[in-house]
Amino acid sequence: MDQIQIGKFIAACRREKGMTQAQLAEKMGVSDRAVSKWETGKNMPDSSIMLDLCSELGISVNDLLNGRRIAMDNYKKIAEKTMLEMRQVKEQNDRMLLHTEILMCSLSVALLLVLNIFAKYAEMPDWVRVLLVIVSFLQLIPCICFQSRLSRRQGTTCAKTAENSGFRIIRRYFFHRISAGTEK
Repeated sequence: MDQIQIGKFIAACRREKGMTQAQLAEKMGVSDRAVSKWETGKNMPDSSIMLDLCSELGISVNDLLNGRRIAMDNYKKIAEKTMLEMRQVKEQNDRMLLHTEILMCSLSVALLLVLNIFAKYAEMPDWVRVLLVIVSFLQLIPCICFQSRLSRRQGTTCAKTAENSGFRIIRRYFFHRISAGTEK
C-alpha cells in the first residue's frame, strides 16, 4: 500500500465528484486538514470512516487501499494481495513493538542492577542508599505500564499465539505445556 498513491487517488475521486476538501471533510466529520493529509499521503483515513468515505467517493474499499480503480477481472487477485500486504504490515508493527518492549525491559533491569550494586558497595549515607534502591525499583514502572498496555492491545493475539504453539492459558498469565492432550 502506497500512501502517496492512495492520497492522489482520493484527491482525483474527490475532484471527479466536484467537491472541495472542506466539503468532503464536512461530510466525513473531520477537518479539512485531515483530508489534506490523506491527499498528500501523510496519513491514511481512519478505518472507522473508510466505508463512508468510499461510498461518498463512489469507490470500493479495495480500490481505496490500492490507490486505483480495479477491474472486476483482477478484483479477487488484487484483493488477496491487498489483504496479504495489510497482514505483513501488521506483523512488522507487532515485531517492532515486541523489540521495543524487550529493549525497554532489558534496560530497566540493567539499570536496576547497576543502581542496587552501586547502593550496596559505594560509600554513602544510609538515606542515600535507601533512596537509590527506591529509585531503582521506581524506574521499572514505565516498563510495566508499557508492557500492560501492549498486553491489552494484543489481547486475544496472545491467547491465539499460545494456543497455536501448544500452550493453554491458565488464569491470566500462566501457561502449561499441552502434550498429546495431557497437561504437564
